[in-house]
Amino acid sequence: MTMKETLILKGNIIHCPTPREFEIHENSYIISRKGKVLGIYPELPGDYKGIDSKLPEDLQNIEFHDFGQALIIPSFIDLHIHASQYMQRGLGLDMQLIPWLEQYTFPHEKLFAQEEYARRIYPHFAESLHSVGSLRSCIFGTIHQESNEILMQSLMDRGLIAYVGKVNMDCNAPDYLCENTGQSLKETRAFIKEFQNNPRVKPIITPRFAPSCTSELMRGLADLAEEFDVPIQSHISENPEELQWVKELFPHCDSYSEVYRNHGLWNSQTLMAHGVYLTEQGKEWMRQAGVQVVHCPEANLNLTSGIMPLTDMLDAGLIIGLGSDVGAGQSMAINRVMVRAIQSSKILHKFTPQSRVLSLSEAFYLGTKANGRLWGKVGSFEPEYSMDALVIQDELADREGFSPLEKLQRFIYCGDDRNIAARYLEGRRI
Repeated sequence: MTMKETLILKGNIIHCPTPREFEIHENSYIISRKGKVLGIYPELPGDYKGIDSKLPEDLQNIEFHDFGQALIIPSFIDLHIHASQYMQRGLGLDMQLIPWLEQYTFPHEKLFAQEEYARRIYPHFAESLHSVGSLRSCIFGTIHQESNEILMQSLMDRGLIAYVGKVNMDCNAPDYLCENTGQSLKETRAFIKEFQNNPRVKPIITPRFAPSCTSELMRGLADLAEEFDVPIQSHISENPEELQWVKELFPHCDSYSEVYRNHGLWNSQTLMAHGVYLTEQGKEWMRQAGVQVVHCPEANLNLTSGIMPLTDMLDAGLIIGLGSDVGAGQSMAINRVMVRAIQSSKILHKFTPQSRVLSLSEAFYLGTKANGRLWGKVGSFEPEYSMDALVIQDELADREGFSPLEKLQRFIYCGDDRNIAARYLEGRRI
């Protein structure tokens, strides 16, 4: 179906331009043109008056939908997810990080050396992202070039927008996943060149984590990121055993943050997942450089890694986002991750009272506007932002007279893909 230039949706519109509170527009219209939001209006403005009474076939270059009492919210974004771990969800989660990687994750990633396996799994992964409303995401692939290309194609076929990384590992990994340094850089360059001009699914530099990368590899990846102006994603300070390992491998660096910083993998387009045990100096370096920390609360709890001091870091001016981290996190739904972020902050507050509790609006902001930062004006319904939206329906709550905010609360805590009636990305229903 050809995309019409103007899209108008009517319903109860909710978004968070700031983390402080929800902005709610009851029984209102949101209008976008060429995939960009024009504004939110209590009544249709002059040029559009009367279109809500016309038949669809009578509208000229305008798509209009009245969703009644449904909610219209920005679509979700997942800033940290492992596509290769889709079938690994729920497995081995009584372990901690390093044993879990060795006994479950690495053997499972070996399967993606087979293109046929990737063809069986990755379309289901892409379908699940669509189902839960994560219409944009930052994804870890594997070391395998052909399987990564299948992943990219699966996402494109489902109409999603994403950054996908060819994972790099040239040391401290099983033989079947350990790359030759030069070959790893060569394949990464080829991967970037193949997809850098793709309008929807693009490459991202992806050293798995510092222990699995030599200095030569990390510096080479930093050079590629600068040469092609592509973002960077990795892991940092997730687990105490991991931190000790990093100290042993990089004795001349005082912290995990310094390892990445010294190797050039540290800028305003860098995403670092976890950050449970960042040093104060590391946090300050992040704040100064604009590095974004991706909070993965389900994974932190499942692997007994710890609880990231989220609100302390927010209050210190760090840029934070949310990730599902599947399969260390068991759910791909970002509304579930929002809930776990709030609950984790409550646990931390109980034992460290000076650390405040995360509010619902802050959690929603993290999973929408804060997570959209890498793409520019994404994750909000402010003018000129991308028209990325989910339509949320809860007929029982409608009948019982719940307010729009109460319905949103119900969805965040209790809802799932069955409540998502429509999905829009850049003004197009997908």
